[in-house]
Amino acid sequence: MKSNLNHKEETVLISVQKLEKLTFERDKFKRELEELRRMLFGAKSERFIATDDSQLALFEEELAKKEEELDEYTSTYKRTKKKKKKEKPIRTTIPAHYTRVEEIIEPENLDPSWVKIGEEVTELLEIKPSVIFVRRIVRPKYAPKKGGVVIADLPSLPIPKGNAGASLLAFILISKFVDHLPLYRLLQIFKRQDLDISKSTIGGWVKKSSELLTPLYDTFKEKFLEDADYIQADESPIKVQDRNKKKATHRGFMWVYRRPEDKLVLFDYHKGRGKNVPEEFLENFTGTLQSDGYKVYQHLTTKGEITLLGCMAHARRYFEKAIDNDPRRADHVLFLIQKLYLIERKLKERNADAILTKRFRSLYALPILDEIETYLNSEKGKVLPKSSIGIAINYTLNIFENLKHYVDDGKFEIDNNNIENAIRPLAIGRKNYLFAGSHEAAEHIAMFYSFFSTCKTLNINPHTWLVDVLNRIPEHKANKLHELLPQNWVENKPT
Repeated sequence: MKSNLNHKEETVLISVQKLEKLTFERDKFKRELEELRRMLFGAKSERFIATDDSQLALFEEELAKKEEELDEYTSTYKRTKKKKKKEKPIRTTIPAHYTRVEEIIEPENLDPSWVKIGEEVTELLEIKPSVIFVRRIVRPKYAPKKGGVVIADLPSLPIPKGNAGASLLAFILISKFVDHLPLYRLLQIFKRQDLDISKSTIGGWVKKSSELLTPLYDTFKEKFLEDADYIQADESPIKVQDRNKKKATHRGFMWVYRRPEDKLVLFDYHKGRGKNVPEEFLENFTGTLQSDGYKVYQHLTTKGEITLLGCMAHARRYFEKAIDNDPRRADHVLFLIQKLYLIERKLKERNADAILTKRFRSLYALPILDEIETYLNSEKGKVLPKSSIGIAINYTLNIFENLKHYVDDGKFEIDNNNIENAIRPLAIGRKNYLFAGSHEAAEHIAMFYSFFSTCKTLNINPHTWLVDVLNRIPEHKANKLHELLPQNWVENKPT
């Protein structure tokens, strides 16, 4: 009887263990399903929306009042959007720099005796499709009396002995890397304008242009870390065709770096994601490196001294994913993080300089950070480590010292969102061209994203810049290539 009872107890124990295992797996699948739903149907913007639209002053008395209001919150974390009042549509004023083509419409049966007392003017924006024309360079030949032939030198061409000018090459490259149009779509556009170009021809133009600009890209990489003491880093995958992998693509990585102070952006392609990549690039860098919690950045071996700065947006995402798992804890942390972003938003609205930003953060953001850290430490032992909330708490605590570091200097940013914005064109491009044709092509992609992303952040027209550079670079001195970089570029306007 005793043996039979033990067997029943053992059976019950096994059943309980199986139930716990199945319950854990069910919860895991539910989390993954919710995450997939959020990725497919959720809001993609992480823009902070204040729960109270009143001004957060940069003075202690006004801020104290605001803090009292913020402390009176419910346990439910909600992102609410302020309802906009419907306004009457206002027609946008058409800029004056556009050419006006005037069309006068007289009344029917106009009598010559009528006196004109005024006029009504209606302006409409019109557009012509891209105008393709032929630049015909004529160089007369002369025969001096002394003999021989005199003829002017042919201007330097981006592609020697080619028939594509700088403006056409720039249009193709910008269409591909800024407007995300695959080359076959460009061929269709050209065909509608009776210009029939083969796929191999346009591919050759892109390759030749890339080779022409590669020395400028190398200069950009060399100059990127000069005088820099604060940079941001992130990485994003890209599929690459590899001759050694038949019927499959290689998973390469775009390593992206950004200098927040002067807004330069650098894409650097490598085949892998190991720590040797940032170690090589940052070998002589000394300063602050801001990144997510990727472990590679935490164990860099370089000649310089690097201080790590965390990304609050990455930590926030983990708690957003944990809302369904543990709404009480996740909501509480998210509300505290929301208060940090409210401070950043108001500082930005007031155009606060670095000195004021540091002082303000030390006074008001630091206590909130301490409150978050204390709360996470108190709740860590009360949750399952492998649950969504457990993962969020452990991730945040592991990098919390790095997360707090942004209050030490007013020029530091609270998160890495700006560098992620710079990566978005790559993400859109991947959906259009699917993969890079080779590792060399991936390096060229990195080059163009570097140039065009920097042009965007510096508010430079990429077409104007690229046309000018393509015309000048064939004869530009190698030791002065830095003059053509977007941050140093001065347009060479013809006189």
